[in-house]
Amino acid sequence: MSLDEICCVSFFRGLAPADVLRRFGPPGASVEQMTIGDLWGVADEYALETDGGDGGGYVGAVQANGWSVAIEPLGWYAILEEYYTAFSLGCEMVAVSRHDYAEDRFVYAAEGEAITVFDPFWPPRRWGSDPDRLSRAMRKVGLPTEPADARAAALSRVAPDRLAPSFALAAEITGVPFTHDLWKSPLFVGPVDQRLG
Repeated sequence: MSLDEICCVSFFRGLAPADVLRRFGPPGASVEQMTIGDLWGVADEYALETDGGDGGGYVGAVQANGWSVAIEPLGWYAILEEYYTAFSLGCEMVAVSRHDYAEDRFVYAAEGEAITVFDPFWPPRRWGSDPDRLSRAMRKVGLPTEPADARAAALSRVAPDRLAPSFALAAEITGVPFTHDLWKSPLFVGPVDQRLG
């Protein structure tokens, strides 16, 4: 699946879509079902109304293989530290973000703690409580773990599918491949609460 210039996809083990939306949204926020196309539409409208500084304002979630997968069109909240520490309390989460005007990001967190975080442009520079935990899986999907290996890989930053290895790593962790099939069913959609950001 192709992502827009700004988008964030996150995976939550053992949480239902409604639980994920409660973590993203303000208390008492309403939830509705819509297609992925409709979600992109409301996110575009929100970004236009707010000049884009708060992202797309909405998140959609679906259930897949014991994980809930959330997508933030034009958004990035799941990769912000103050969000992923809250979002990962009581569960395990993975997030992949594309941001053409800032930096891309991969986050693996659990129980409120960042375990492994990196910029897919330069994977050897990782941080978190266990930055090397995913090294074997990273090498398996073609993400370099050493600076010498990353120099050539850095040239792929401008490729439209530059995040493919990061999504392959997310699939290694979650067992959920990021494909068009994931978004065929209606999504549960709710607002993103910017109070933490």
